[in-house]
Amino acid sequence: MEYRYLGRSGLRVSPLCVGTMTWGDATSQEEATAIVKEAREAGINFFDTADTYHGGRSEEILGQALAETGDRDQVVVASKFTGPTGDGPNDRGSDRFYMIRACEASLKRLGTDRIDLYQVHLMDLHTPVDEIMLGLDTLVRQGKVIHVGTSKWASTLITEGVALSQRHGWPRFVTEQPPYNLLDRGVEKELVFTCLRQGIGLIPWAPLATGILSGKYGSADDAPEGSRFAKARAGAGKRLSPEALRRTEELKPVAARLGIPLAQLALAWLRQQPAVTAPILGVRAREHLRSGLESLRVELTETDLDEIDAIAPPGSQVSDYWGSVTFKSPLLPFIRPHRRQP
Repeated sequence: MEYRYLGRSGLRVSPLCVGTMTWGDATSQEEATAIVKEAREAGINFFDTADTYHGGRSEEILGQALAETGDRDQVVVASKFTGPTGDGPNDRGSDRFYMIRACEASLKRLGTDRIDLYQVHLMDLHTPVDEIMLGLDTLVRQGKVIHVGTSKWASTLITEGVALSQRHGWPRFVTEQPPYNLLDRGVEKELVFTCLRQGIGLIPWAPLATGILSGKYGSADDAPEGSRFAKARAGAGKRLSPEALRRTEELKPVAARLGIPLAQLALAWLRQQPAVTAPILGVRAREHLRSGLESLRVELTETDLDEIDAIAPPGSQVSDYWGSVTFKSPLLPFIRPHRRQP
């Protein structure tokens, strides 16, 4: 297993991160424990969760799985806060009042004494960045958090956080977790360069575009039973678009020429992109993990990468992941997504 440094830190993680968003819903405790065991046997040491995943059940299941396998001190556990976990006015956000309570609740659910990577889950423009950074510094000094990062933050906000860290000696961001895949390369327009300059590692989610890049969708109207788009049609048109389906079809011959499934091509491509530390693969069942592990054997040549760029040009977007998640947060009171005029 090739291990990579987590951003500019000295912490080494596997080049694939196991995402646990379905744990507590589609994935049972028994299956999750089996996934953790198989992942560890393969050398995977990086697991990502969040306090909002199924009311905290994801954290509980991951914590129990690590307790059963005895691997807690051999793995890097990443979690997130900011999203709503209750109905109270202070049951969400990035202010110190909520942050410290959220961290303590996550520690209890995970059954651990520290979170190795604690990430601000959403942009919160109600809370000054200096308050966010001071709160994270408090948690690091208390030993409850080791490293800090962001998720779905704009470049300007990340840069502001880094500048404050340098000025005050607070812990620096080592990661950013954006959506990034062959159907939405929008982060390449600015975010990738920011992270390269600041020593921040990307740990992208939706590397398979929530299943589109597995090639299982023929159209937006025939989503397979049990798939994410079959369960939730809202917003499907922005992601499962005709352009996204066309691009997916154009990528299939590349994967066929290499003798690998399209999903493995998409994962291998993302793993080789600048600033990327480890894609986060949502692992609902063991077969998803096995496919992800097989993708680690794939090394694309410059010719392969050029061929992929010709189909999916750098910075291009035919499926909306970045915009649809970044600008829907209730914590962005005076930002609205750009709307096309009729």
